[in-house]
Amino acid sequence: MDNLKAVLESLLFATEAPLTVDKIKSILETEDRKAVQDALASLAEEYEFQKRGFLLSEVAGGYQIRTRPEYAHWVRRMREAKPARLSQAAMETLAIVAYKQPVLRTDIEHLRGVDSGGILRTLLERGLVRVLGRKDLPGRPMVYGTTKRFLEFFDLKALSDLPTLKELQDIGKEWPNDST
Repeated sequence: MDNLKAVLESLLFATEAPLTVDKIKSILETEDRKAVQDALASLAEEYEFQKRGFLLSEVAGGYQIRTRPEYAHWVRRMREAKPARLSQAAMETLAIVAYKQPVLRTDIEHLRGVDSGGILRTLLERGLVRVLGRKDLPGRPMVYGTTKRFLEFFDLKALSDLPTLKELQDIGKEWPNDST
């Protein structure tokens, strides 16, 4: 396909969610994975070389055109909306789900020491957490895990990109101690 990069740009521009290579192949009705991957890599290089206001980012198992982080200030001003924020309780709950998934609500509550039903409901509504199924225990409790939206929200390619416990401990050592 002579105009593959232009077609890919159109698809990436029109989509709201990251497009996987398999989805692109399906849309283009082609089996040539390498040609699609090469064209995506070429677009990413062009955008980077030209220092455009956007970049091609690999997130949540797919590709998406995103604005450059250094221009976020102006994009926020244009949208005149507050950036999506999560409370400390939501971040704690989300971290437990991300690192322990599949996880039960009771496990989350045991680790946090407080009821987490409302927080889980909020995370479900925001699309950051999903119900993976039910555990074969009395009451058939729900099992939770993260979503592709979670990966997009935190700009991760995969869960393996989350910091390890050692990395988190190292970051904690770099922060000044608040207890004075």
